[in-house]
Parts: sequence; C-alpha cells; structure tokens
Amino acid sequence: MGWLDSLLSATNGSGVNTASGFLGFGGKKKPETASVVDSSDSSSVDTSGLSVAPSTSETSVTIDSSSRLVQPALFFKYGHPGPHTDVEFRQEYVMAYDRRMRNPAYVVEHITPQSISRTEGVDRKKSTFTENESIPMKFRARLADYFRSGYDRGHMAPAANARFSQSAMDETFYLTNMAPQVGEGFNRDYWAHFEDFCRRLTQKYNSVRIVTGPLYLPKKYPDGKFRVTYEVIGNPPNIAVPTHFYKLIVAESPISNPQTKDTAIGAFLIPNEPIPNTADLKGFYVPIDAIERASGLEFLSDLPEKQRKDLCREVECKIIVREFTKALPGPRDPLPYLLLDSEPRK
Repeated sequence: MGWLDSLLSATNGSGVNTASGFLGFGGKKKPETASVVDSSDSSSVDTSGLSVAPSTSETSVTIDSSSRLVQPALFFKYGHPGPHTDVEFRQEYVMAYDRRMRNPAYVVEHITPQSISRTEGVDRKKSTFTENESIPMKFRARLADYFRSGYDRGHMAPAANARFSQSAMDETFYLTNMAPQVGEGFNRDYWAHFEDFCRRLTQKYNSVRIVTGPLYLPKKYPDGKFRVTYEVIGNPPNIAVPTHFYKLIVAESPISNPQTKDTAIGAFLIPNEPIPNTADLKGFYVPIDAIERASGLEFLSDLPEKQRKDLCREVECKIIVREFTKALPGPRDPLPYLLLDSEPRK
C-alpha cells in the first residue's frame, strides 16, 4: 500500500472531515484567568500576557503556581521565536505565508460570475511579478531566486480570477502568491485547464470559494521506506519546490436554487509534474481528510454534514483543453536579477 493509499484509508470514507478548528489559524481560547508565579521568592510575575502562539492573540500561558523550581515559559518575555504565519487580506484572496518554505501555506479565494467577467482595461500584461516587502528579507521569496531555476512562478490565486479590477489582478503577482511549478505540461497546461474548470463552476453556482496550497509528500523508496524529498531553489537555496498542489472547492448558492444552504464540496490533489491533458480530473479527486492530514490544516469544521454535497456528483468533473497564453519563464535580460543579487541580504 502506498503513502496516499494509506492516507485515504484513514479517512471516514465520506471525503468530509468533521473535526473542529478554523483553517489553519489554530490556537486555543484564552483562559479566563492565569496564575501568577513567585519568581524565586523575589517578585510576582504575571504571565497572563505571555503568548505561546505568535499567530493568534487568543492563547496565553498558564503556569502552575505550585511550581517554584523552573519557569520555562518566562523565556517568551524576550519575544516569541515562532512559527509565525503572515496572513494578508487582498481584494480577491487571503494568503497565509509559510516563512520556512518561502511559499504560501494556503490561499483562499472567492469568485463569482461577475468577478471573473472581463472588465475593460484589466489586462495581465499590465501586471508585473513583485516581491512582497511586508515579509522580512531573510524569509522573503525573491525574483532572483526563480531566475534560471527551471520552474515557473506558479499562481495559487490565478490572475484570471481577478478580472474585476486591475489592482486586484496586480495583487495576484506578489511572490507570496507563488510557488515553484513545473512549466510545460503542468502550470502552462493541465493546471491552467484545472483553474478554468474552477471558473466554469460559476456557470452553475453564484459563489465559489477555493483554497489552494502546496504540499510536500513522502514517496516510497526501493528500500521500502518513505521519505520526503523536494528540490530547493534560489541563491542561497531557500524556496522549496512542492511535490504536489491541492485545491479545496466549496460551491455555494446554485443558480437553479440560490436559497438552498446546500454546498457542493470537492478536493483535488495533483502532483507537480507534467500531466497529459487526457488525464481524468476525477483521478485526482480525494477526500478532504487526505488534504488535512497532509497539510496540517482543518477545513469546514462549522459546516453541517447535512448541507454537504459531493462536487463530482453535482457537476461533471472534467477539464476542457483550451488554448491559453502560456506563461513565459521571465525577461531575457538578466541585468535586473544581477542587480538584485548584488543587494546585501538583511
């Protein structure tokens, strides 16, 4: 049994997870009271303000007042080491950034029939790939890191999903919305057709929500052991190349019955490699639980079971091969990248 097979066999069989939690923000509710500790009988130290989860303000430390010997949590008065998650709210998407991998942890989108309609004056040719300066330099993905890497700067939230505004489309070109993707056969082909499939769902639904993210999955080696192996690009090498990508789709408000609370849900797991356009999209259809186990995220915990419909039973899960303007590797002139490489790293 392969890794994915064993992962799928551990699901509840329905493809739907009922665990609690909220889309990766995590954290426990803040205790109503926190103990005050006497530090070596000198002075009382209030620990109620010490956070154990830097990504949320809802968690604090409670120290047993009976302990006088050691107080490890007081280290956090000097600052919290992390892990930190940079969450940014853009016009078309919300992004959580993984500083260690220099890739998005996940990107949440919302598209409607109106939002993906062509708007006069909005054109991806006007947009440029841009580093996100809100990320500290030592954790930032840089334009120079992708130069001659052999990988495309692959959008998690596609530019074509933000046709309602030039500024919204420009925001999809931040490198924090990118991950290294195989170009020919994937980003410029099958993955692009898959993104088109997501947009075509707005022909049947008034509202479509999409979560996209990278994964780094294990592979079985000849010795029978499973290992996670992925390439790293950049100078110095710091951007992880995902082995797979996933999309979780939540289709709401069917055009035929917009008042219903029923939602069509589907999850897809696709390897970051050339895929023939003849490949059946349903071959990449997986239970949501499989994505959760692989990503460490929890989805749709507050959506009642009775309101959930299987996406691929509600619509035909099939790509349509269309001609797209394929993404180019980047400018031929290396001078801008050389200038960037000459900048001191902070």
